[in-house]
Amino acid sequence: MSFGKNNFKVLLPFYFSIAVVIGIVIGSVLSTNSTSKKTIFTSRVSRFNKLNEVINYIEQDYVDTINEKKVVEETITNMLHELDPHSVYIPASEAKEINEPLEGNFEGIGVEFHIQDDTIVVISAISGGPSEAVGIQSGDRIVKIEGKTVAGVKISNNDVIKKLRGTGGTKVIVGIAKQGSDKINNYTITRGKIPIYSVDVGYMVDDKTGYIKINRFATSTYDEFMEKLHALKKVGMKNLILDLKDNPGGYLTAATKIADEFLDGDKLIVYTQGKARKKTEYRAGNGGEFINGKLVVLIDEGSASASEIVAGALQDWDRATIIGRRSFGKGLVQEPINFPDGSEIRLTVARYYTPTGRSIQRSYKDGAESYYEDVRKRATNGELESVDSIKLPDSLKYKTPGGRIVYGGGGIMPDIFVPIDTSGNSNFLFDVVNKGIISEYSYKYLDQNRATIEGYKSFSEFDKHFQVTDDLYNKFVVYALSHGAGKDEKGVKESALLIKTQLKALIARQVWKNEGFYPVIHRVDETMKKAMEVINSSK
Repeated sequence: MSFGKNNFKVLLPFYFSIAVVIGIVIGSVLSTNSTSKKTIFTSRVSRFNKLNEVINYIEQDYVDTINEKKVVEETITNMLHELDPHSVYIPASEAKEINEPLEGNFEGIGVEFHIQDDTIVVISAISGGPSEAVGIQSGDRIVKIEGKTVAGVKISNNDVIKKLRGTGGTKVIVGIAKQGSDKINNYTITRGKIPIYSVDVGYMVDDKTGYIKINRFATSTYDEFMEKLHALKKVGMKNLILDLKDNPGGYLTAATKIADEFLDGDKLIVYTQGKARKKTEYRAGNGGEFINGKLVVLIDEGSASASEIVAGALQDWDRATIIGRRSFGKGLVQEPINFPDGSEIRLTVARYYTPTGRSIQRSYKDGAESYYEDVRKRATNGELESVDSIKLPDSLKYKTPGGRIVYGGGGIMPDIFVPIDTSGNSNFLFDVVNKGIISEYSYKYLDQNRATIEGYKSFSEFDKHFQVTDDLYNKFVVYALSHGAGKDEKGVKESALLIKTQLKALIARQVWKNEGFYPVIHRVDETMKKAMEVINSSK
């Protein structure tokens, strides 16, 4: 989701909120036996008044009582759905939850948790949050909330979130059992704002190469990114891998500010243009923090909108090597429009264009359903496995200042294609991943071996000395088979490396968070391997 002018808010006239019926025949016969017709509209009624009159007429004369709010909201939804795949109506009941990830915070007690053996187990208290302030720690069990038992009652993740989230300043009493103890201690926690981070991690892959992963472009993304960038430069970073895989986008401002850090001069980053929106250019500001040094940007079919703006700009100016698979192809600009009741419309008002003039948006002429099916079809038509399956006409070719050929027509085509990795796949791997067995086992393992794992002085020490041995892997297999995984002896062998790596990465994440997870999991990531090849090449 990307918004053009992200601070733009207008209140439409009230009549628009109830004047949006589609497909209703104006003027109706009251009775099939009647020879006369009732005219309810004057010849001077405007388009919007006509729709308003229809709603009023239905409410007044329809044979049954109607839920006017429901009729109006469904009609708005259907009307916008007919325009394009990204113009949407968001009911007031959903607007806050949808906006939270982009605003960069929510209100609650600030814990990461998982449900293990029908018990809520704290993975970690979020740094600076209310739970950390009162002393809640990793491994603690939440057994009561407001005096009611929540352990052993088949509670769901959503139920936990509903009970623990709430308006800032309100209090909630949480009953905690510390690890190794059955005693329940009550903690009164005052809910507060909890940050949602949009930069997952920044770490050094080797002595000269840094890695930063951005999961969305939110209000806080630029500041988070710059904090990681400065930290990596301080420890000697000369080259950077910027990971935008599975990043669905976000705010245009965040994207352009980050792209600006890689470009010098007054270079164009992106421009927008629409029927009612004049061409607006977004340019670099004459002095980014990382205008030298090798730069690789990782993308895939989950990279959309703001991610494509960054990748497209750096590709068009020959600043970065783009590695991965063709991005999603969302180049429509939505402008948020708020109603007094808290609901919201996000209306497409313009398109994005890269510096060479490429439109990022792919076609949606066959309707929204076909449009969203396209990404799934990439898996079935071979595009995720072979770049040769992508057929683009010469009319969509563009040339960068450095002479590279780049393509329009929807999405960003990478400079170096890396197929989706299917090595090590098996029915056994499918089962243990999709049934959450790998995650569950990693939680149990740490729970039972917390003193040993937390005894490592640092992640690097853990990484050097801790291995998922064959004996540990065999114990995992026994656990998996007893928890719903199908028997697949061949798959157990073929998927061993992937599963061992995931187990180690997930155990590390519980103690060292993403700074422990990504360095481990990247060892089996083919896109990262290709990125390091490019970084280490002589070119």
